[in-house]
Amino acid sequence: MDKYFEEAIAQARKSFSEGGIPIGSVIVYQDKILGKGHNKRIQQGSVVLHGEMDALENAGRQAAEIYQHSVLYTTLSPCPMCTGAILLYGIPKVVIGENKTFLGSEDLLKSHGVEVEVLNNQECIDLMDSFIRLHPEIWFEDIGEPG
Repeated sequence: MDKYFEEAIAQARKSFSEGGIPIGSVIVYQDKILGKGHNKRIQQGSVVLHGEMDALENAGRQAAEIYQHSVLYTTLSPCPMCTGAILLYGIPKVVIGENKTFLGSEDLLKSHGVEVEVLNNQECIDLMDSFIRLHPEIWFEDIGEPG
């Protein structure tokens, strides 16, 4: 397994251990992690600190060309908000752990020329399945009730 994706999973596990939603993300530029983060909606009562947004926040202010040559790793398919940030900063490639428990805006990413790679990682699926089973009310408050 790719070391950067392993770090994204470590971030997801960290969030789960803190009582949060198990989603982690890492932004990599020239084989160096610029920023890593995990979903902090529960821990910080935040409406915007999804895993990808936390990783971007922790990467700090970077020149546009750095983001335009970076790869974002995330354990779950990016929601519309996170997809917007990926497009805003021109990140050209996104590696996704899984999209079985939630299919985000992958088609929008692809339609803007972003390379999308889905790994279908079982640990990512299991972490999300466990969280949704244990805390459906928390999960659905963010993404809306199913069906």
